Formats: sequence, structure tokens, C-alpha cells
Amino acid sequence: MPKITFIDPNGTHHDVDGTPGETLLDVARDHDIDIEGACEGAMSCSTCHVIVERKTFKNLPNPDEDEEDILDLAYGRKRTSRLACQITLSDDIDKLAVKVPTQFQ
Repeated sequence: MPKITFIDPNGTHHDVDGTPGETLLDVARDHDIDIEGACEGAMSCSTCHVIVERKTFKNLPNPDEDEEDILDLAYGRKRTSRLACQITLSDDIDKLAVKVPTQFQ
């Protein structure tokens, strides 16, 4: 079972378990993590933008071109930014740590 740590903008850590086949957005919603996901995972917005910690970023498959295009719209994008709706959990992804950025300032 994949272990995920969500880190709120204020630094609070939420350690949760995910299930292979779920998206990171699904896990966040299941555990009341404040990630919007306005398009319901259709990859037409950037409101589920998360910043994956460098030490766990290498465990993820590379984003495709469509995700990269949407990430260009994300506020505060970093090199390790991803869309939570596009990260599908698997047994190969464990101990994933992601920061939930402030959406707008």
C-alpha cells in the first residue's frame, strides 16, 4: 500500500495510505486534504497542482506533454510540479511526499 505525505502550505504533514490504481487527487479527497481539482481529473485546469519533494520525484513516471502544458498555468510551478490527477499510484510508488502549494496569492 503506497504511503503518501501531504504537506500543507503551513507545514502540517498528513501521512496517509493510498491504494494502487487511485490517483493522488483521489487520495487527497479521501483524506480531506485541501486540493481543489476543479475539473474532476479531466486535466483541463491546474487546481490540483502539487510539488513533489525531490527525493521522491524520481519514483514517478515523467509527465506527458498535455500535463506539461497545463502545468504551465499553475501558480508557483517548480521543476518537480505535477498534477495530482495525473499521478496514479502503484506498488512501485511508495513514500511519496508532496507539498500542497498556496493556490493564489
